[in-house]
Amino acid sequence: MFLGHYGIAFAAKRVAPRASLGALTFAAQFLDELWPILLLLGVEQVRIVPGLMAMSPLDFTYYPYSHSLVMAIVWGVLIGGVYFLLRRYGSGAWVMGLLVVSHWFLDVPMHRPDLALWPGLSSPKIGWGLWNWAPLPWLIEFVIYAAGVSIYARATHARDRIGSWGLWAYVLVLAILYVTSNGSPPPNERVLAWMALGVWLFVPWAWWIDKHRDYIGRLRIPIERPTTF
Repeated sequence: MFLGHYGIAFAAKRVAPRASLGALTFAAQFLDELWPILLLLGVEQVRIVPGLMAMSPLDFTYYPYSHSLVMAIVWGVLIGGVYFLLRRYGSGAWVMGLLVVSHWFLDVPMHRPDLALWPGLSSPKIGWGLWNWAPLPWLIEFVIYAAGVSIYARATHARDRIGSWGLWAYVLVLAILYVTSNGSPPPNERVLAWMALGVWLFVPWAWWIDKHRDYIGRLRIPIERPTTF
């Protein structure tokens, strides 16, 4: 899953309004932010197999430290704990931790059975394989993404053009990247890892957008009615 993780990050702003959208995005995509680093270091492994699945040529042969359930929980506790120490914001810390773990559960419907429950060869692997059932994954991703963007847009108000146009440019770029990601696969695994590092760019971008928007929550501007004499 790709867009769905960003959709969850957008929606989380309603639950943790004092948390930056950049921090929420970082947490929601942390497993995919960590994965290319471990891939480049040789800790985890992937193979590019064209035709493996209708919507993904990636055979995730070994990635227990970034994409097993137990490690997702460990990373979630760690990131939530660090966030609390830095910000002293309990709700935000809980949301950050849950966002990290949510990544694993959102990946389960899309992946082949390659998501381990814990590191180690004895772990069972889970995955429903919806990437073989196009266009169903597209529908699921865009529904989650659109819902998250809608929640964020209604819960915040742009202070200036950056907060307005910057947000919609961000939303559009992510959607375009998702649509075009089903083209020709990268030539090798190392190029894939360097390309995957691009997800880090969306963290400061989300932070920058959020700095130019005010949280308004459920508040609505009252409609003035004429006074009756």
